[in-house]
Amino acid sequence: MIETAEFNDRFGVPEHLEHRLTTPDGRTLAVAEWGDPNGRPVISFHGTPGSRIGYWTPEPDIWTRFGLRKFSFDRPGYGESTRLYGRSVADVVPDVVTIAAAFGLGRFAITGGSGGGPHVLACAALLADRVERCLASVSVAPVDGEGVDFTAGMNEGNINEFNAAIEGEAALRRVLEPERATMIERLTGGRSDFLGDDYELPEADLIEMAKHQKASAAHMLTAVVPGIDGWVDDDLAMVKPWGFDVADCRVPIVLSYGRQDQLVPAAHGDWLAAHVPGAVVWVDDGTGHMGNESEVERDLAWLAGRD
Repeated sequence: MIETAEFNDRFGVPEHLEHRLTTPDGRTLAVAEWGDPNGRPVISFHGTPGSRIGYWTPEPDIWTRFGLRKFSFDRPGYGESTRLYGRSVADVVPDVVTIAAAFGLGRFAITGGSGGGPHVLACAALLADRVERCLASVSVAPVDGEGVDFTAGMNEGNINEFNAAIEGEAALRRVLEPERATMIERLTGGRSDFLGDDYELPEADLIEMAKHQKASAAHMLTAVVPGIDGWVDDDLAMVKPWGFDVADCRVPIVLSYGRQDQLVPAAHGDWLAAHVPGAVVWVDDGTGHMGNESEVERDLAWLAGRD
């Protein structure tokens, strides 16, 4: 593993604070703090795979400009957070409570994309007294939702990944270990096509991935260099009951997604839009899974309450 100072310098990771919390059940939870220390608190949930290390290439300190104090964390099994074997999506809620307690956060906003989407929706349903607003971007829909065809429209890589998850952990590890090796090799070599050859993506996503190669490398390498336990457990959690009903979400929610997405097809967003009560829906015909700079500006303005 690259030493922290060397790693941060190589991949342009901006200055931030690192915290290690202990959960009530004795696990370590790795948390990073960014932005304005006196700003409006936002807890950020990474995708699948992903990590607490996340910044925006054109403006690494964008959270400060919007007056936000961002807390990002490695879900169990990723980066430096202890694995929680057999976890469900809803099991993220106690970890969020641990973070809020550690930093004295009474109420806070939450944001998460892709595999982080179900986890923020869990908090919107089960922590409604603490969550001020929730942004779920390019989120998958629940596999057991009525009318959901979970893998329809996904690229071959994601279809193989989720079919293996349905089969079980052993089958999933056989798929993900080579993907991890490809990801590490390509990201450390300066390549932006880090998802592998079976993960076909639209041109809009390829452009964004090339633009943010260093940030993606810092984010993904932090996640998977220690291993794939978090990635495995995220996938397994997504293909079983989530532990809550999205119909129970009772906080202001924005669902954002792109029509060109081939990792989480827009049909997932459409399903959530029809089943999350009162959700505001932002759909972009010209973007895929990775979004773009104007969407980031829009999203952070909403999280900061500038709507």
